[in-house]
Amino acid sequence: MTRLDRTPSFTFRQLSAFVAVAETGTISAAASQLMLSPSAVSLAISDLEKVLRTQLCVRRRAHGVQLTPTGQAMLARARVLLQQASEMEAESIDASGELSGPLSVGCYPTVGPTVLPPLLARFTDRYPAVTIRFHEATADELAIKLDSGELDAVIVYDLDIPPTWQSATLLTRHPALVVAHDHPLARETGPITLAEAAGEPMVLLDTAPSAAHAMRMCAAAGFTPTIAYRTANYETVRAFVGWGLGWTIMLQRPLPETYGGLGVVARPIGDPVAEPVRLLIAWKKGALLSRATREFIRFAVDRYATDDADQRS
Repeated sequence: MTRLDRTPSFTFRQLSAFVAVAETGTISAAASQLMLSPSAVSLAISDLEKVLRTQLCVRRRAHGVQLTPTGQAMLARARVLLQQASEMEAESIDASGELSGPLSVGCYPTVGPTVLPPLLARFTDRYPAVTIRFHEATADELAIKLDSGELDAVIVYDLDIPPTWQSATLLTRHPALVVAHDHPLARETGPITLAEAAGEPMVLLDTAPSAAHAMRMCAAAGFTPTIAYRTANYETVRAFVGWGLGWTIMLQRPLPETYGGLGVVARPIGDPVAEPVRLLIAWKKGALLSRATREFIRFAVDRYATDDADQRS
């Protein structure tokens, strides 16, 4: 018989079980997260597969659960449905209209300790009922999580971002040479020539897209740097530079003092001349954004439109 009312045959419990299994990778971990028995979670997924008449995942004994191509495609849609249902429930319970609900935000490792903390502090102060989940990762990891729906928005540099993203500018940054406080270049009063550092070791922030951007800067200056140390940790780079182990290139302006109490100095680069790099807040094109996500984007853009970015980040 034709279902004239178009009421779906699956339940939100089944969708929740499917999303939990996809995110945790195992039936048992999903059961723990949902506070259900493993058999209940397994049955919910089986029932969902029967309703949809397709296999969503492959259960592999002792190796967890792997999504099928159909399951991968269904995952993003399931997250959207659960998000909409969660918002509807939250808005109906909160008659005052207070903004609430979950918000997942991702960023680069260099943005985590610099730009994001004051932004999240001010946002949660205004909207305490919003629950924020924060994820720090490389460009490739953020792209996967944003496109799959695991993240609602990301804060990234305008360097090789996917065409499937939509974005708004928060602020702009010029690349700077960062050296120890007692380095000869630290005493320069104007923009420096990057080639002046060519004969000294470099400490590379080895994470995408920072590493590729720094190497392009060196190539434009006419040399290949001697990389003495590589690390994906922003604070480790600062500490190494502070101890005189090398110089680095950064877009973020590092704090002048490292953990060991040693200072670093950021000098503007005059040669080669580099275009400023925008810091963006981005989201997936065509995505149905939650109220919390929409407000966070507006809040972030407004904050940097009215503040002096160099002093507030």
